[in-house]
Amino acid sequence: MPKTPLPLHRIQKRPMTPQRLRRLMLIGSLLLLAIVWSVLAMLKPATQGKIVVSTGAPDGIYYHYAERYAQILKRDGITLEIRPSTGSAQNFQRLRDDNSDVEVAFIQSGTGNTEQAPGLQTIAAISYEPIWVFYRSNAVYDRLSQLQGKRISLGLTGSGLQIVAGNLLTENGINNKNTTLVDLNGNDAYQQLKDNRIDAGFFIGRADSPMIRSLLNSGLKLMSFSQADALVQKFPSLSKITYPRGATNLVDDLPTHDVTLLAATAMLVSKESLHPALAYLLLDAANAIHNSPDFFTPRNFFPNQNIEDFTIADETRRYFKSGRPLLQRYLPFWLANFIERRFTILLPFIAVLFGLAQAVPRLYEASMKKRLVVWYKEIRLLEEEIWHTANASPDKLTEWHAEIEEIDANANQIDIPPRYYGDVYALKQAIRVVRDRIREAASQREAALTPSSAPQ
Repeated sequence: MPKTPLPLHRIQKRPMTPQRLRRLMLIGSLLLLAIVWSVLAMLKPATQGKIVVSTGAPDGIYYHYAERYAQILKRDGITLEIRPSTGSAQNFQRLRDDNSDVEVAFIQSGTGNTEQAPGLQTIAAISYEPIWVFYRSNAVYDRLSQLQGKRISLGLTGSGLQIVAGNLLTENGINNKNTTLVDLNGNDAYQQLKDNRIDAGFFIGRADSPMIRSLLNSGLKLMSFSQADALVQKFPSLSKITYPRGATNLVDDLPTHDVTLLAATAMLVSKESLHPALAYLLLDAANAIHNSPDFFTPRNFFPNQNIEDFTIADETRRYFKSGRPLLQRYLPFWLANFIERRFTILLPFIAVLFGLAQAVPRLYEASMKKRLVVWYKEIRLLEEEIWHTANASPDKLTEWHAEIEEIDANANQIDIPPRYYGDVYALKQAIRVVRDRIREAASQREAALTPSSAPQ
């Protein structure tokens, strides 16, 4: 049944009624819910349950690192899919490839940089990778330039070692025109050194790895880099480290003196598209795996963010400053990630809802006042007409009288909370004042029409 319009003769705009207010609030709420639903529907899943990592050869240190990462990530329901590779160079290329599904890789410092791949970020520097140069000679070599004209193994093509070794030799005037440079893996290079088929070989790895331990105990000579400080200046991706006297064998005092080495830094690098929550999980795993001390670093030296090849991830900076986000410390990973992601998206809507919660009481009060104000305006306009009309006609007086009675009747039917009853009675007082004005105007007309009764 259609609602009867208010008998407003002078004000055409309808006042806000409770029904209209409720209808507008319902429409606004439905609109807000539709926006929230649309945003949530467009969101991709908070995180995928799998990370693809590019490592190195199945028997290499990077691959073994990845296997340990996989065990830790599995606790939070994340599968780490391990992709073997030829080494750091291929890992770098896989990360640079937008069509590759590899999201994380182990990369050796000096392999690439931000200028070459602006879409990559460093999750953490995870360990030193000492560069060892073993050689066969009666002489003692402490400068790379002394290897000119020799037969030298640089490591496998595509490996980070070959890149670093090639750069170092080039800086020392050695190239394939004046020296025999061969590509060999660690095992083959070691065997050919023992068989005197090559004169020197570059190797990379931890001091406690089986290959390096075999080399250290083989009787081959180990080069100490006398120009390490200058080389580190020319190649900032390298670090100067010391292999201490007696570290191989205290009884036999091997080596018989401190050996200065160069070291690359192994980095965990990702695409910038990696979900932040996964970055925190990787950092936790890195902290568990790489914080042990060795000959070259104290406990908790790694992982760190002391590397400049690629941009440091924002999550890394926050992690080393204050640890994991609060919710991830106390809630299961999936629940913390769900809340954080939804909260970030819904925060603007929460602010809007808070603003509405503050505004609704004021809007309600304004709507209550407006139910009275509209009649005040009607009365004021009626009163102004009365004041400005001289010698009102009977029809006009009848019209005024009917109008004020109409206003009075509607004032008695105003649906308003008890706290506003005082305003209702003030309105009734105003109605009485205007009614008296109408009576006064009627009396003035009667007096003007009545003949004078003055004595003859």
